[in-house]
Amino acid sequence: MSEVHHPTSMTVRLIGRVSAICLLVFAIAYGVGGSVIEYSFASDPLGPRVFPAALAVILGLLSVWYWFSPGFAEGFPTGPLLARVLAVPVVMVVAVALFEPAGFAASIFILTLGAAIVFGAPPAKALIGAVGHAALWWFVFSYLLEVYLPAGALFG
Repeated sequence: MSEVHHPTSMTVRLIGRVSAICLLVFAIAYGVGGSVIEYSFASDPLGPRVFPAALAVILGLLSVWYWFSPGFAEGFPTGPLLARVLAVPVVMVVAVALFEPAGFAASIFILTLGAAIVFGAPPAKALIGAVGHAALWWFVFSYLLEVYLPAGALFG
């Protein structure tokens, strides 16, 4: 994804404004999502809501700052680069959608394999890396950290 684009100053301003709006929407969504976290009465005095709310406020302030001074930006991608840029969130959505039915290992395998292919890895190396990545994190969470990971309805 290193193709060079030289946008005009008007395009840079537009990219900055669109990015600032996206960041502000994400900050609001993150803040709202963090404010509804349920916790028990006996938990940390600050509770689990403080950290997401603080991050949402900081991100919101930075998005407003970015609106007024967008800085340097590359142009909007086109053609194959646009397809690759859009493929990354699609792979993430697919991996998240597969998390419950297929389990942690399968969804992290899909995520790693898809991301590796999008970023230009040869398929054999992407496959080996995805298997290794899924196995590594399954081992770390299941055996070292003793965290329950769902096996999924298909495998569990």
